[in-house]
Amino acid sequence: MASYTQLKRMGLFDARVPRYTSYPTAPNFSADLQQDDAGGWIAAIPPGDRVSIYVHIPFCRRLCWFCACRTQGTATASPVAAYLESVKAEIELIRAISPQGVEIEHLHWGGGTPTLMTPEMIADLAGAIAKAAPLAEDAQFSVEIDPVEIDDARLDALAAAGMNRASIGVQDFDEGIQEVIGRPQSYDVTKAAVDGLRARGIQSLNVDILYGLPHQTEAKISQSVQMLLSLNPDRVALFGYAHVPWMAKRQKLIPTEALPTPEERLELFNTARKLFKWDGYAEIGIDHFARPGDGLEVAWREGRMQRNFQGYTEDASKTLIGIGASSISRYPQGYAQNDPSTSGYQKAVRDGVLPITRGHAFSDEDLLRGKIIEHLLCEFTADLPAIAGRLGQPAETAIAMADGVEAAFAGVVRVQDGMVTIEPQGRPLARMIARHFDAYEMSAAGHSHAV
Repeated sequence: MASYTQLKRMGLFDARVPRYTSYPTAPNFSADLQQDDAGGWIAAIPPGDRVSIYVHIPFCRRLCWFCACRTQGTATASPVAAYLESVKAEIELIRAISPQGVEIEHLHWGGGTPTLMTPEMIADLAGAIAKAAPLAEDAQFSVEIDPVEIDDARLDALAAAGMNRASIGVQDFDEGIQEVIGRPQSYDVTKAAVDGLRARGIQSLNVDILYGLPHQTEAKISQSVQMLLSLNPDRVALFGYAHVPWMAKRQKLIPTEALPTPEERLELFNTARKLFKWDGYAEIGIDHFARPGDGLEVAWREGRMQRNFQGYTEDASKTLIGIGASSISRYPQGYAQNDPSTSGYQKAVRDGVLPITRGHAFSDEDLLRGKIIEHLLCEFTADLPAIAGRLGQPAETAIAMADGVEAAFAGVVRVQDGMVTIEPQGRPLARMIARHFDAYEMSAAGHSHAV
């Protein structure tokens, strides 16, 4: 790794930049894109194509203070039941304009807390999706599991629906940190959920853990990582906590003075990173780790890994259809986002129209810049002429986009014969380097720390 002095000189500890799970990023979407555009993109999916589906369940029984996702609390099942009726209606709207023979390659239920659904709701939602398009024989069906909000009946329902991958949020096992971020979740409760999943044949397990939390120290994150490793997850996402209380009002409950400095955040990341590597995990991209042989590790090793709204993925589908309030779809032609408010979303669906309120139609330049950024964050290299060639664009156009990047990041970025390479010591700067290829204006306040 580059020295702290060098990283500081390049602005790592001050910068806020996008995570680049899309390009352009969501703040650059426009209300100019509407229902008819998205409807045409759905109709243009080739017959028999394999697509990915994301279903957003925005409800939580408890609202964790650290979370910046679009969620809302509920103490009863009634709002969830009403929302699911709208989700099924949206699925039917999509089915009515979809071509014949489409199969689902990847299905993901996220939130919010999908596991607050009752077993009957789980079966009903799975049935509605299957009616619209069947799961491919080799499909991956993943669900975000809250260990505090799961039981045997719901685990049985998820397994019966075809779930074969689970994702669990740990964040941190330290009880003091859990109290400060509003996320009580004991190790025993988490292990019980993991054991319940594996008892039902769900062997593929993803776990999220955060660094940069209030009162977090190297000793505390070391302890949490070692407890996490005892659960033997297949892959781990080591995300930096993004403190944006001006966007996520509940984060105002978290004491700012207890947050680690950017320099301390980097130490926390490196402490956890070393433990995962010592335990045999492959380091994947900027913040993921995977057991050898895991699907993501194989895709990374073979150069097939991609990046989307769920982070790193082996999903090769050209179409990702987002269902539910605030969900974002990605088509070959562009992005389309549903109404972020639950009430607005439900009204649109009741009126029989796709609930799209904003999005972005790709230009040739978007596609080229987006693919360069994706390569840099997945592989830390980008072969500019090859990327341009695959998109049918001139190599010179891509090469010109790299002007100045080597000088701006001297000693950590190399540009030679159209190949941009981020040296190992410069990888903490990867998102900042990716920003060099972003042509859009950016409000730093809307993004997380670069480290």
